[in-house]
Amino acid sequence: MESIWSKTWNRKKRAALTGEQKTDVVVIGGGMAGILTAWRLMQAGVDVVVLEANRVGSGQTENTTAKITSQHGMFCHAFLEKKGEEIAGKYVQANQAAVEEYKRIVQEEDIDCDFNVCDSYVYSKDVEKLEQETEAAKKLGVDAVFEKQIEIPVSCAGAVRFPGQAQFHPLKFIDALAGSLNIYEDTLVKEVEEHLVKTDGGSVKADYIVFATHFPFVNFPGMYFARMHQERSYALALEDAGTLHGMYIGDGDDTLSFRQYGPYILLGGQAHRVGENQEGGRYERLKKAARKCYPSSCVMAFWSAQDCITTDKIPFIGQYADDRPNWFAATGFQKWGMSSAMVSAMLLTDRICGLENPYAEVFTPSRFSLEEIPQLVTDSGQAVKGLTKRFFKLPDETVSGLKPGHGAVVETLEGKAGVYKTEEGEIHQVDIVCPHLGCELTWNPDERSWDCPCHGSRFDYKGNLMDGPAQEGIHDV
Repeated sequence: MESIWSKTWNRKKRAALTGEQKTDVVVIGGGMAGILTAWRLMQAGVDVVVLEANRVGSGQTENTTAKITSQHGMFCHAFLEKKGEEIAGKYVQANQAAVEEYKRIVQEEDIDCDFNVCDSYVYSKDVEKLEQETEAAKKLGVDAVFEKQIEIPVSCAGAVRFPGQAQFHPLKFIDALAGSLNIYEDTLVKEVEEHLVKTDGGSVKADYIVFATHFPFVNFPGMYFARMHQERSYALALEDAGTLHGMYIGDGDDTLSFRQYGPYILLGGQAHRVGENQEGGRYERLKKAARKCYPSSCVMAFWSAQDCITTDKIPFIGQYADDRPNWFAATGFQKWGMSSAMVSAMLLTDRICGLENPYAEVFTPSRFSLEEIPQLVTDSGQAVKGLTKRFFKLPDETVSGLKPGHGAVVETLEGKAGVYKTEEGEIHQVDIVCPHLGCELTWNPDERSWDCPCHGSRFDYKGNLMDGPAQEGIHDV
């Protein structure tokens, strides 16, 4: 399971942090948001250090479909009704400014990253929704068009088109920017205290700290774990599937995403909340859709990504918490990581440099509205369910009854455990408790991973950490 981006680019290897350092800003996280923020700060004359737990771009950046667009699904009409014209307008404008900033950087820095300006579409079977969305987008300042005929092989009534969006190779782009930055890889941050960031190899003292780690791992203050949940989605790179000129995403549940990259069409879909894929079959269902859409195609790569979803569908970008004026967060990108990463970089650079930004209030993590309460209740209920399951639900399997190639929560002599049995019959047994906040993990058969249904941490079948907010793996038992 390696993305088309990883297959087509070799990244430079960097050393880990050793010893003590002092800087103006330390950015925790070397994904698109972290690298863009660090690069823009450097351009503004600020001294920056980037700490990355793995490799630059090795998290969600290498697993994105890499669409750069202000069209975040069928959202304009809903945002306009719920948030009003001012907030909804600023949200769209901020993301469109992000699209234009990518264009500027690619051109001025002469970055070879397969950058392509193209139109973005959201398609639907509902004519009324398409008409409403088109009018709402126009009201918010987008030159949107209702197109009745589109080029993808799906049944629909048409699509809303946003002109002048873009797509690229994210690892080629991020690598070009990272070359001028002070970055330490294989450097997992273990603790943050006021102005000090601690790792196993050393520490960095900074005036400002930016958490660009996908999901903020410091629980208090901020309580981001109670204000977001995580979802996974899946993608295929298809060869011999023809050519597309635009980027597409469907409206509603169980729809498909399309875009072109070189000779491949990237087909995405099958989203679900992390921890809710015990039955598996996501890749097979996506491959079935591929055979229906493009019968002559073949799969050249397949992979998955993970996204943080806020309760009000707007990212958290800004001051980490009221009592941490020098900490900043960039998270909750809602499956639109490329535009949101650039919005984060623009907002945080302005904030650290003491400049006003007209869009800052829209994204501030300190915001709260009554419309968030239903989702907060749902997310809190999911967490409680994950915790109570640990204590009260009895396993359905035993180690001896587990089939080769399968994993499950089973009853052992020591109590509950997560067990995976390889095709050869080798047993891998791990603690089933998530080290983040103690929820019971579930088995994801599509990716052979242990996933937390509460806050989205993930671990491979041997217990190694794959996704946070957990900061450590799960132990053998």
